[in-house]
Amino acid sequence: MSSGEKASSKKFTKAEKSWILYDVANSAFIMIVTATIPIYFRSLAEGSGMSGTSATSLWGSATSISILILALLSPVLGAIADYENMKKKIFTIFFVIAIAGGFLFTFAPGWLSFLIFFIISRIGYAACNIFYDAMLIDITTDERMDRVSTCGYAFGYIGSCIPFVAGLLLILNCDTIGLPMATATRISFVITMVWWIIMSIPLYKNVHQQYSLPHEPHVFAATFKRLGATFQKLAKDKRMLFFIIGYFCYIDGVYTIISMATTYGGEVGIDSNAMVLALLLTQFVAFPCSILSGTLAKKFGSMRMIKIFIVMYMAICLFGYGLDTELEFWILAVSVGICQGGIQALSRSYYGKIIPKDESSEYFGFFDVFGKFADFFGPLIISFCAYFFHNSKYGVLSLILLFAVGLILITLSEKQPTAAE
Repeated sequence: MSSGEKASSKKFTKAEKSWILYDVANSAFIMIVTATIPIYFRSLAEGSGMSGTSATSLWGSATSISILILALLSPVLGAIADYENMKKKIFTIFFVIAIAGGFLFTFAPGWLSFLIFFIISRIGYAACNIFYDAMLIDITTDERMDRVSTCGYAFGYIGSCIPFVAGLLLILNCDTIGLPMATATRISFVITMVWWIIMSIPLYKNVHQQYSLPHEPHVFAATFKRLGATFQKLAKDKRMLFFIIGYFCYIDGVYTIISMATTYGGEVGIDSNAMVLALLLTQFVAFPCSILSGTLAKKFGSMRMIKIFIVMYMAICLFGYGLDTELEFWILAVSVGICQGGIQALSRSYYGKIIPKDESSEYFGFFDVFGKFADFFGPLIISFCAYFFHNSKYGVLSLILLFAVGLILITLSEKQPTAAE
């Protein structure tokens, strides 16, 4: 199907639907990473005599290790994947690593083996996302990119709830059906892995690399040469440079709110069951709001919508600073759900429009680096502020500065000429 045919149809093409379904597939994994796996790891660690504080510290270290490894590998992997027919091949390697790691940590006998296999699986998951994001260029046109990207996030949010709720019901009713809680939790992990595999099949059948570079005789040498050239291009292209640094700032705030919400809620005295339910509510709210953000981006422009979401997140931080009741936590969850999918999806699609199509994996590798380091530094900022001010609320308030800097930089990026100009 030609680009013109893609653009002229209001319905999603088979390739677009298949690409969206992969978001449904892998979002289930990140749900258990957020809600279930940390609790299960803690029980394994404490069962071996480790203190709760040490278990939390180890978990944080494991997460940071996986993030840093991917941040270092992302540009190289992306650059290699841009060669002809390489994108899906490298995607498949890391997909197998992610799934195999998932099954291995599910049946790991102790906390150490669980942690090692979890890091492996998390690296596989995150690496797949580099190539998945880059496939957006191959399956749609610039005109449809906002809509397809936002629908990916939207259906990812709602789809991830299906295996998560199935697993959660199994865990909550394990006594009734005569299963040990540990066994019920492992089965919930298996449900997620099977869901991930099944929902990924359409992508393998219907998504194909359209833009690529010709193969070179010395791939690795050529790859590093290209990376050096890309750094130079980024330095010259002020529009892209300002955007990607601004993206780092505001997405840092977004990821920190996602990753620290339950920790912060627990600190201010919110019940753990209420927090899990609020997390589910965020997913359900994010579904229609992500789709709506794509529609609004078509009318007002994706950059304008990104700016609106940044301002809304600044208001969320102000509200979070004064948060101290369960009702306020629920209001916060709804507010985050309204903004979360839209700002992530529109950032992805806007970036996809301004990068070279035949180098999409390499450029999305850099995009992923900024996202990963944001995921790493955000919680660090919260911890830093909490340590010096003896109150995590000041950490939440400090995120406003990140959003403000991000807003200024992306506004400046619009006024910059591209390297070609």
